[in-house]
Amino acid sequence: MIRERHLNIGLLAGLLAVALWAMLADQPFTITLATRAVILALAAAGLNIALGIGGLVSLGHAAFFGLGGYVMGVLAYHAQTYTPLELGPLSIAGTKSMPVIWLAAICVSGLAALVIGLLGLRTSGVYFIMITLAFGQMFYYFAISWSAYGGEDGLSIYVRNGFTGLNTLVPIQFFGICYVILCLVLYLHARLARSPFGLALNAARQTPVRVLTVGLDPTRLKLVAFVLSGAITGLAGALFADLYRFVSPTMFSWQMSGELIVLIILGGVARLCGPVVGAVVFVMLEHLLGGLTDFWHVWLGVILLLIVLFARGGLIGMVSGRAVAHD
Repeated sequence: MIRERHLNIGLLAGLLAVALWAMLADQPFTITLATRAVILALAAAGLNIALGIGGLVSLGHAAFFGLGGYVMGVLAYHAQTYTPLELGPLSIAGTKSMPVIWLAAICVSGLAALVIGLLGLRTSGVYFIMITLAFGQMFYYFAISWSAYGGEDGLSIYVRNGFTGLNTLVPIQFFGICYVILCLVLYLHARLARSPFGLALNAARQTPVRVLTVGLDPTRLKLVAFVLSGAITGLAGALFADLYRFVSPTMFSWQMSGELIVLIILGGVARLCGPVVGAVVFVMLEHLLGGLTDFWHVWLGVILLLIVLFARGGLIGMVSGRAVAHD
């Protein structure tokens, strides 16, 4: 346990060190890659709450990732065009303020997770997986047909949104924002896993009948975890859209959901920094091998296969020597 804690601290410190080195070496592209890894780790950390602690395999988490991205895109678009967003009788002004956009993304994604969770958690196993996948695909095809915001071509935002006191167009400053949010979410995850709620959720994952006998509702516990998970993934989607100043329906695709699961498996399911390791490995392979061949995913598949067969605790479990995260 202590060894894994030190490993987690080293991983986060190393990620920060890479960004600082890139700043000193005047390598803004490297900072962008590090920022991409941080945001993907944040999205996977959100899923890891539902998957790692609650045992909920969701193949539709891209729905929340995409919702967060489109919340950012729509609000920023109306701010840069000086037109209000008309929602029936409501008229909402656009905004370029990151905190306001984050709050909106968290609320919208959390509300969507509540609706999907209420329906999906009436089932379990493969049926839950298929329901989440179906919702993700519904959002995907809706975004394609949403011509007011680019449809299949997506929507571009000309200037990155602002944060008081910072110039978010400077790569290291935007990285710092994303990095701090990731650390806060990981801290929340660590506290959550050791809280009475986290212990009850873990018990509901393993033996729901016993949880019922002590007066707790396993479905309600999983629903809370799913909503929290969706809200965090939505926040990551807003940051991802801000990083590239672009949103498109691909953020809703089932491939995106699959990538988030792959990130967790690479690092280790239920591992605190499993999503961080997975995101770093994914971005490195994408950058190093993507320029050589369009089929770099083959090598990712080989690595994933080896981990599933020989390192059931993921890369963190293999290094720390603890194959199981749940004691």
